[in-house]
Amino acid sequence: MDSGGTFTDVCVFDEEKGEVFVWKVSSTPHDPSEGITTGIEQGLKALPEGEADPASLIYFGHGTTVGTNALITGLGADTGLITTEGFRDILEIRRQKRPDLYDLQTVKPPILASRDKRLEVKERILFDGTVETPLDEEDVRRAVRRLKEEGVGAIAICTLFSFIEPKHEARIRAIVEEEYPGAFISVSHEIAPEFREYERLSTTVVNAYLGPIMKAYLDRLSPRLAEIGVHAEPHLTQSNGGVISCETAKTQPVRTVLSGPAAGVMAALAVGRSTGFDNLITFDMGGTSSDVSLIDRGRPQMANDIEVHGYPLKVPMLDIHTVGAGGGSIAHVDNGLLKVGPRSAGAAPGPVCYGRGNDEPTVTDANVVLGILNQTHLLNGRMPIDASASKAAMQRLADKLGIGVMDAAQGIIRVVVANMAKAIRVISVERGYDPRDYVMLAFGGAGPIHAARLAAELDIPRIMIPKHPGIMCAMGLLQSDLRTNIALTRMTRLTPDALRLLEDGFAQLEVRAADWFAAEAIAPEARALKRAVDMRYGGQGYELTIDWPEGVGEDEIVSALRRNFEDAHRQLYGYVAAEEPIQITTLRIEAIGHVPKAELKAYPAATGSEKDAILGERRVYLPELGDFVSVPLYDRALLGPGHVVTGPAVIEQMDSTTLVLPQQTATVDPYLNLMIEAQA
Repeated sequence: MDSGGTFTDVCVFDEEKGEVFVWKVSSTPHDPSEGITTGIEQGLKALPEGEADPASLIYFGHGTTVGTNALITGLGADTGLITTEGFRDILEIRRQKRPDLYDLQTVKPPILASRDKRLEVKERILFDGTVETPLDEEDVRRAVRRLKEEGVGAIAICTLFSFIEPKHEARIRAIVEEEYPGAFISVSHEIAPEFREYERLSTTVVNAYLGPIMKAYLDRLSPRLAEIGVHAEPHLTQSNGGVISCETAKTQPVRTVLSGPAAGVMAALAVGRSTGFDNLITFDMGGTSSDVSLIDRGRPQMANDIEVHGYPLKVPMLDIHTVGAGGGSIAHVDNGLLKVGPRSAGAAPGPVCYGRGNDEPTVTDANVVLGILNQTHLLNGRMPIDASASKAAMQRLADKLGIGVMDAAQGIIRVVVANMAKAIRVISVERGYDPRDYVMLAFGGAGPIHAARLAAELDIPRIMIPKHPGIMCAMGLLQSDLRTNIALTRMTRLTPDALRLLEDGFAQLEVRAADWFAAEAIAPEARALKRAVDMRYGGQGYELTIDWPEGVGEDEIVSALRRNFEDAHRQLYGYVAAEEPIQITTLRIEAIGHVPKAELKAYPAATGSEKDAILGERRVYLPELGDFVSVPLYDRALLGPGHVVTGPAVIEQMDSTTLVLPQQTATVDPYLNLMIEAQA
């Protein structure tokens, strides 16, 4: 189940038959667990082979936006902070760098722990782990009692150099548990045990801010699942593409901030593996936002430092770039200019055509007006829509702009495509990758509608639309292993003498990984570990994460690390500085618990003609042809391997709609993906 801002997606995999079945229901933003239970009940009743018993579910994966939405809307817990004396204002001072250097109107994101609830205690640990000032425990007790009187729901604990020596933080945690048993506690050496005090503090505070919200949600979800007969323990997607248990998600909700988009990338990896494409740009356009990422040679790009809605987070995540451009993004006029998003109509009220009270046109309404989307219903008839309402709203927008209705609708599409193209350039061109060397894998409910024009904007020659594009994030939950990332800061020069220090550090990480394997009940034969190190040139302010060399002798490790670092540095920055010393700053281990996955299967070649899949025709406005033209409508469920659809054409299915432009062809491959390319 993937619970998004507009729809909740269901993906059911039958292990015996090897079949996948998908379903969609409207999300319930006031309580996402309602949409989840509704989706399970409806989905199991609608299975092609007949209704299934909820008790027969043996695995339940869940992607959620609960943490993300709480962060965006500012509806997290009232949060307090306990930190080293003299350092409580780091949270507001932030970094000297500015996101927009010349913007005089820059607005910082709200501070999640107000100054009166950021309390200092006497203690000081130095950079080498020695104690300069012992912890004043009475100071700590006074701080906890004051926060308790203030009624905070969560307490973040972050002291200087706790990533080297955590004993003061551990003792503060114990005192908080004694003095304020009901508080949610977030401790930096458990959440982000790495150097850089501001980012570590920000991550710890965000985790505290989201903790009570995520715990309350998951505490509601489990009983609801039990009520409908589902007894499988929920596993939640992490931002790194793996899944974690419900209990881990309750204590470390910061790891789920990019839960849904990360699952989509894992599904894209599985589709790429099955079809033989290992260079992919993923384009996931939902109802609220668009998420893009890059997969190079079968490996998704990772980031150890990422900013989410203005808050720096120091937890490993898939490198996903998000823009406020989704099907529900609202179009408006700003100083005479047409703008789209980031404000979204969401699930309730949704686009104008839903008839639930919104009167501002959205991207979905633009596609209805242009004739690309069905004019009477969505979701195979389960969601009626009002096309005339979309046209009336578009007329009001056109009048404000002083242009025609079709120009306004197509203008919305142009603006949103430009926004998405900019996002793809961030994760490709700006990092040394040429998008023309990649296949665009488009999914999400709205991705296949816009993929053709977006690919043309970036000169991407080939587009892949998976079999079930609208539920790819839910599908990704059935393709994800259990996964956690553990880090340890160890500053040293890259020399043969440093290898002993590095091995000692990795040994500590492996002990922590073993504890995690045991807590998650992962069988020994399903366990795997991957090592990596963060490296930089001396004097640089940022690091590159480099995989630990495998299959090389101890005497070759240093030269292999140097070579791999220089290759990565050249890829990103365009040069190497061979004369500069190289530093290692952080050791990393990724612990993986392999689980059975839903394997994609190939289908035999179709025996009939693609013409048998034509449902009729619809008038669609195509600027490429300058007017409305009659376009054939295809039922995707009737298209099989080998079928070729020549554009212009519209291909409809329950969870999405695909637009094939003039001078393009869409070919169905053995895995029922649509491969869209320019005609020869």
